[in-house]
Amino acid sequence: MALPRILVLVLAGGAGGRLELLTENRAKPAVPFAGVYRLIDFPLSNCEHSQIPDVWISVQFHPTSLHDHLSNGRPWDLDRTTGGLLTLPPFMGTHRGGWNTGTADSLWRHADLIRGFGADALVVVSSDAVYKLDYREVVEAHLGSGAEVTMVTTEVAEDDASRYGIVQVGEGGKVSDYAYKPEQPATTMATNEVFVFSPGPTLDRLEAINADVGEEGLEDLGSHLLPAQTRDGQARAFPLPGYWRDVGTVPSYWEAHRDFLSAEPPIDLDEPGWPVHTRGGRRSAARLLPGAVLEECLVSGGTRVAGHVTGSVLSPGVVVEAGATVVDSVLLPGVRVRAGATVTRAVLDDQVDVGERATIGGDGDITLVGRRAAVGAGASLAAGARFPEPEED
Repeated sequence: MALPRILVLVLAGGAGGRLELLTENRAKPAVPFAGVYRLIDFPLSNCEHSQIPDVWISVQFHPTSLHDHLSNGRPWDLDRTTGGLLTLPPFMGTHRGGWNTGTADSLWRHADLIRGFGADALVVVSSDAVYKLDYREVVEAHLGSGAEVTMVTTEVAEDDASRYGIVQVGEGGKVSDYAYKPEQPATTMATNEVFVFSPGPTLDRLEAINADVGEEGLEDLGSHLLPAQTRDGQARAFPLPGYWRDVGTVPSYWEAHRDFLSAEPPIDLDEPGWPVHTRGGRRSAARLLPGAVLEECLVSGGTRVAGHVTGSVLSPGVVVEAGATVVDSVLLPGVRVRAGATVTRAVLDDQVDVGERATIGGDGDITLVGRRAAVGAGASLAAGARFPEPEED
């Protein structure tokens, strides 16, 4: 029997405003993670290991930051003569052209392309979460169910549930209720932004919904499409078997890094049968200089450490000078922490320069310093500060 024809659509076009300064100059999927990776590496590696060779990426905000990383798709075995990696920018020229206003709107705008591909299953995934998942397993379960959509689900914290689409599941995995970002969630079972659709019925439904909503627009999948599929008994749930962490906010991004500092992280990024791949540049080995002290850290190639670093992630090219202290922080590529400076519970973007004896952060909320910012010698940024301060609209 022939294998089902599968198309994966990676949604990489959102503005990523909840990550604040980290997405001021880059697309959210291009945000670094765990030293050497980018967020989009996780869904692309899942595609590779699921043996799905047809992957389309919908881009919109700061597309150059993604194009530079994606290259021709080679790290994920997507550099192919037929199929492989395809980026979908906003376009003009037809009545479907224009700026995407949400995930369902993006599907509608690319409906003709999707229909022309002729997939048996359309896998739609976001790129702001850290997880491993065999998409082909979900596709097989979906095709066997006869449903129009299969939602991959996971349990979330009760105080965080209102950020997600929340489902109630009945017998046989049938989704009996779906609520998009409800103020008072009925359960803590959330969709984790991985969906498998039957393309023909789903696109037909989108056409009908689009005709009804008028100027309101299709918006996100959870606005109209998923509730309609659920009401008609056409939705099934597929529980995610392992770790999943949304990193779409500054606190969740920081907390996810904490998860990977333990001796036994929640997922093995170098698992022999399922490594997470990325487009990497050549870096020399990390150098730990006299006086360096490191405890519970991730240290990338090209770093130089002569100070004290605890509970932190050092991305490629980071320099921590003698007498400097870094605690519970995430330092992105090229950050330099000069002698006598202290960085605590902070996220420092690319090429930030922390001057001598400067103090950044402390106990409390996460401090965020934007790309290429220079914190002057002796300066102090309080816990929870944003530097430079965001411009007012």
